[in-house]
Amino acid sequence: MRSRSAADAGAAETDFLVSICAVCYCHAPYLTEALNGFLAQRTDYRRPDGSTGRFGIEILVHDDASPDESGDILRAYEEQFPGVVKPLIQTENQYSRGITNISGAFNFPRALGRYIALMDCDDYWQSPDKLSAQVSWMEAHPDCQLCVHAAEVKNDRGELVDQSLMRPYRKDRTLSPKELIDKAGSFPFGSMLFRSSLVKTLPRYYVDCPVGDRPIELMAAAKGNARYMDRFYSVYRFNGKGSWTESMRTGDQRAKQDRYARQMRAMYEEFDRETGGVFHREAVSASHRLFFLTRVNLRDWKGIYNPKYRRFYRELPLATRFFCRFEQLLPGPYRALQKLYHRIARRS
Repeated sequence: MRSRSAADAGAAETDFLVSICAVCYCHAPYLTEALNGFLAQRTDYRRPDGSTGRFGIEILVHDDASPDESGDILRAYEEQFPGVVKPLIQTENQYSRGITNISGAFNFPRALGRYIALMDCDDYWQSPDKLSAQVSWMEAHPDCQLCVHAAEVKNDRGELVDQSLMRPYRKDRTLSPKELIDKAGSFPFGSMLFRSSLVKTLPRYYVDCPVGDRPIELMAAAKGNARYMDRFYSVYRFNGKGSWTESMRTGDQRAKQDRYARQMRAMYEEFDRETGGVFHREAVSASHRLFFLTRVNLRDWKGIYNPKYRRFYRELPLATRFFCRFEQLLPGPYRALQKLYHRIARRS
């Protein structure tokens, strides 16, 4: 079978749809790259009997009243790819109204696909085989609820920053429900593909959570296992304009990190209740780990070096532990080196 891309896929020829649910806010500088990554996807997949088939895609983008040119870019793509690119362009910002999980509120309800793939529009898929590989695995493994992969971390100039941050494992592996709940590493939001049946009914801990990826992982764990593919199918853009990471670094960082820790603890507690305590130990451990990581973000030395969190401290990369200790013991030289590094980075 000739490999076909999503851009030239005819819906009548396909077995089913994959709904790409993407969120956008002030992502005009990156949006074209994200949309082109969606449209470049090869839509061939392998059926469980070994034969090949094709799936169609729909691209559901929610733009949260971006004040930049994001809306114009989306309208142009909708005109060029009717029936495939389906934007929802808000005139009032929904996040500021307290709707934190945009995908669940506006994209999931209109998704028609058998599978849902997630994406932030400041990131992008760099491999045209991403969806094909994930769909083939999910079709062959009905017990698998979630499929994820690694991502390269790049800056706004497209330069590689890190290949470890978004690569939690060094080989393909299947994660049990307990492993998925209580894991040290992070999966890129843009790596997630799951069965749409998973989000037909959204639990309270999803709706109330300040982030959209972690509750999806918990929902998947409650129903089955997950598959990690050790391939850099996507790019995570570090500190891009309009990103959640950027917003957490501005303003009162301590208040934001403390509030985030409280909200996530409440999410884990609600998940524990909804699953009848089956994963109590894992939920408690994951909640403690997240609190510890907010202490790392705040450089709260008392929290970082609390013996209670020694296990989580040992999970940190060696470089992170080194620079934490360097900053704690020699704050003056550390700040001087940090300023020098940023000065050089701005000139390059």
